[in-house]
Amino acid sequence: MSQLAAIVVSQDEEFRHQIGCLLRAGGVPVGVIEDQRAQPQALAPDLALVDIRADAPSGIAAIERLRGTFATVAIFAVAARTDPELILQAMRAGANEFFTWPPAEESFHGAVRRTAARRETKDASSKPPSATLVFFGAKGGAGTTTVAVNCAVELARLTKRPAIIVDLKACLGEVALFLGVRPRFTVLDAIENLHRLDRDFLKELVVRHKSGLEILAASEQFDRPNAQDAGAVEELFRILSRSHDFIVIDAGNSINSCSLAALYAADSIFLVTNPDVPSVRNAQRLVERVRQLGASAERIRIVLNRFAETLMIGPKQIETALGYSIDQMFSSDYKTVSTALNSGVPLALANHSELAAQFNRFTRQIIGPADDQGPPPPEKRSKFLGLL
Repeated sequence: MSQLAAIVVSQDEEFRHQIGCLLRAGGVPVGVIEDQRAQPQALAPDLALVDIRADAPSGIAAIERLRGTFATVAIFAVAARTDPELILQAMRAGANEFFTWPPAEESFHGAVRRTAARRETKDASSKPPSATLVFFGAKGGAGTTTVAVNCAVELARLTKRPAIIVDLKACLGEVALFLGVRPRFTVLDAIENLHRLDRDFLKELVVRHKSGLEILAASEQFDRPNAQDAGAVEELFRILSRSHDFIVIDAGNSINSCSLAALYAADSIFLVTNPDVPSVRNAQRLVERVRQLGASAERIRIVLNRFAETLMIGPKQIETALGYSIDQMFSSDYKTVSTALNSGVPLALANHSELAAQFNRFTRQIIGPADDQGPPPPEKRSKFLGLL
């Protein structure tokens, strides 16, 4: 599902903050455009929330302007109380939904879901809906980049559809290195040129891998992207969702303003952990933090990397500790992984190991049978089942 772009029309900063939190707490990825005037016309908002609590005439006029400017935008009017006459005025001006403040969460999120469904129906004839997949590590060295890179390569290889991987880590990102490419440009070049970041310009910034995957490399600066870049990073993801069917994001292992923008944009958040006490403890804390920050907890998927049956902490214990079932397990195979990383050739293209087959199955479950363009890998006898 492509991320919805929303604008909030209000002079009340606290209202804008609370509405933003409410939008991002639902199951549909929603990005809030902070300054609509700075956005290109091609990125018209999908959703507009208009505050008519204190000044109804000005709010009604704002609804009329929005409807005249953006014919397809879904407009939510938010009032202080239920007033039949005010509801009628808002609907005549062009509002699609009417809520009193604070809105009931179930009703509000239901309206957002309906907006997303209409957008997907409208886009169905032109292109399939995009999917944003964020890979986040429970700790450094958990294998997050390895998982993200191999999943992204398989997405491009199996679907033959536009796919891109974005390395969001500052300076120390290794996506390009793992894929054996030398990028000329980085994510900083993209966020500093959002005003002209169309498909043609984007082609100049990315490196194309032989699998068909496009790579937007990590910044080479230690201090960027930073908190001041978070809005631009969020806008970058919205732009990419219009041109790519799959956006894979390596978000590292720390929660900051930019990685939070990725979590808000995600259709699925793959939390990569290892079967050891530090990893599981960190994963517990990260799950709780994601909930506190308002990113929908229903998007979280647990990926257990480097699993071995001889380890003391079993999958059931990990699931109990995290409160989530494990979506996929990857077996521990240091030699195969290190050989692939040192050669710059991903597992899917380098060998026919069981680990490569696990990545293949993992990716096929993500894309579903309708988008699968290749035959399934041959079955192998293995005690490791499922994904990474």
